Amino acid sequence: MPNDELVVSDTSTLLNLALIDQLDLLESQFSSITVPRQVWDELAAGEGVLDVLRELRENEFLSVVEVEQSNLFTEILHELDRGETAAICYAIDHDADLILLDEKDGRQVARRHDLTMTGVIGILLRGAKAGQIELEDELDSLREAGFWISDDLYSKVLSRAESL
Repeated sequence: MPNDELVVSDTSTLLNLALIDQLDLLESQFSSITVPRQVWDELAAGEGVLDVLRELRENEFLSVVEVEQSNLFTEILHELDRGETAAICYAIDHDADLILLDEKDGRQVARRHDLTMTGVIGILLRGAKAGQIELEDELDSLREAGFWISDDLYSKVLSRAESL
């Protein structure tokens, strides 16, 4: 159910959902997604999924914002790439309700700053709970697209979905 929360995304969640043709899950779960210019630039550098992301931007579901390169930005940039750094800084500066992150290092930094986060697997779990997708099929698609999911995590996610 979409709401008015501020949801900030890094590159990976958007890219991975696009690769498995499940970006519509974002539109069913959120009223909008905000991405820093650095994230948009990373997405634009990729191949094959930019058209569908441009469409989300043209429909004003996806908004691109400028992120000031503050002292915090410089500090976090020593640990993460520009897109993750910008997404985390924007989420902190604007008291985001949720940040979409998949990479382990980015999640560790987000935890240090008490950000609420989810990633592509969390989005898929929500979609499965709402009856929009078959979770196992989408996890398999993610793996086929190159997203690494350990066998242990794969089993845990499916077990969690069964208990929803």
